[in-house]
Amino acid sequence: MLQTARGVNYTFAKDATRAPAVSYYDYIIVGGGTAGCPLAATLSQRFRVLLLERGGSPYGDERVENMTHFTATLADTSAGSPAQRFVSEDGVINSRPRVLGGGSCINAGFYTRASDEYVLDVGWDLAATGEAYRWVEDVVAFHPELGPWQSALQRGLMEAGIAPDNGFTFDHIEGTKVGGSIFDEEGRRHTAADLLRYARPEGVDVLLRARVAKILFNVGGGRRPVAHGVVFHDSEGQMHRAYLNAGRRNEIILSAGALGSPQLLMLSGVGPADHLRSFNITLVLNQPAVGQGMADNPMNAIFVPSPSLVEVSLIQVVGITQFGSYIEGASGSNWANPRHRTSDSGSGGGQHRPPRNFGMFSPQTGQLATVPPKQRTPEAIARAADAMSRLDDAAFRGGFILEKVMGPASTGHLELRNRNPDDNPAVTFNYFSHPEDLRRCVDGLTIIERVIRSKSFQRFTYPDFSIEMLLNMTAEFPVNMLPRHDNDSRSLEQFCKDTVMTIWHYHGGCQVGRVVDAEYRVLGVDALRVIDGSTLNASPGTNPQATVMMLGRYMGVKIQNERLKDSRGENCN
Repeated sequence: MLQTARGVNYTFAKDATRAPAVSYYDYIIVGGGTAGCPLAATLSQRFRVLLLERGGSPYGDERVENMTHFTATLADTSAGSPAQRFVSEDGVINSRPRVLGGGSCINAGFYTRASDEYVLDVGWDLAATGEAYRWVEDVVAFHPELGPWQSALQRGLMEAGIAPDNGFTFDHIEGTKVGGSIFDEEGRRHTAADLLRYARPEGVDVLLRARVAKILFNVGGGRRPVAHGVVFHDSEGQMHRAYLNAGRRNEIILSAGALGSPQLLMLSGVGPADHLRSFNITLVLNQPAVGQGMADNPMNAIFVPSPSLVEVSLIQVVGITQFGSYIEGASGSNWANPRHRTSDSGSGGGQHRPPRNFGMFSPQTGQLATVPPKQRTPEAIARAADAMSRLDDAAFRGGFILEKVMGPASTGHLELRNRNPDDNPAVTFNYFSHPEDLRRCVDGLTIIERVIRSKSFQRFTYPDFSIEMLLNMTAEFPVNMLPRHDNDSRSLEQFCKDTVMTIWHYHGGCQVGRVVDAEYRVLGVDALRVIDGSTLNASPGTNPQATVMMLGRYMGVKIQNERLKDSRGENCN
């Protein structure tokens, strides 16, 4: 089957059932996601590359391509869904991607770079990252057109003191700005998979529904373990092996994400020795830091009902504060219906009434905190969704203004549940365990209160709704599996803890300096790197996808240049 990216035929992409039992490549990349796609496209220019993706293609899948299906995608828990739901040990519901293009296929689409300070702190070259960002932006980044609600949010942030007004920019600048979007003017999503158009077709094979079981190592003789291949299974359960061609520079690169990369290292025998032995996994390298440093930027939001019509929008405007909180917003509710782009106030009677939901706060996405955990069955969710369909249209007019904590300072860990790579590992993020995160949340909510009270936002608020009422209303929404407290509207600290959600920016588990070196080589073994969000010590900028895509391109170019330099040196000797 050909994969078509808006006029580009991906003749190199096929289902893993068509793969040979044994194959050989210069580079084997595990994970065709936000980093893996640009990395594979870049390396394919000079080398033979195998890109293994456990999910299917995003092309022709309306769940991915259509902005209005954003919520439906997160709500889809079928085996073929591009989003695989997991619940952290903290009780917060989350999703991980399972599709070519990775997280860029299931997120809210906001595109913004990391700050120059972040880039320099990490140790990346500023000029080279700029070139890599532009390489990405030429394909997937667009200038969004703001509707009335988003425009009011932009002006309200300025009134609240989040200045200056930086207009439209991809750059991370203190103040209020309009960022980029991977949704075009027609609401069609462009993903990291689109970056494969840069690939040399003869240089890359992309295998879909290829589930990698483990990395193969050569061990023994007192030498460092050397990665030399992978074992993967296709959708029919057939086993395949892919090996590295002979050559000391050839490598396996994990780009399976913040959950998948540390999980696969452990399944392959690289991780905490006692933990691996408890699952009878043969130890290759005792590396206690694998799975450590897991972090998820906590998000909290306030729902603001509107007396006026509200456009359906995802993240377009952001307020970048001086105190470490980012303010964003999403309006409208009916993201599950592609033809219903405005929250209308009409009666909506008749047989063709569109489905009703509160977007990512809906029971359809599994965030059903008002029902005990063991009762959160598909039937219970269906009953809750049916009850929502009976609500007055006015209940669905409005939007959520949210704040996301930068960093964060709170961290946790990841552990295996079993030896099945398709199952989610157990992950704990320890939201708000560090007091600095809680302080930033409270400060962010205070800014949101100012925006709601601003003159610019008056059109979209009811004058008789107090902030306390809005907090109480939001606290009743089914956003996580945590118990509620009676003082949510009186204590912003308690509100932060009780209503914490994910914004899908989790990272860590294979951090630079702990699991990989500055060149993303896994410490203690050879011929193995990790290049993805699992290596990050903090989330870059307000939203990480631009930087993770950039990282794939940046490291691909760097690896190519290093090999070219080495080959020239060898020729001179």
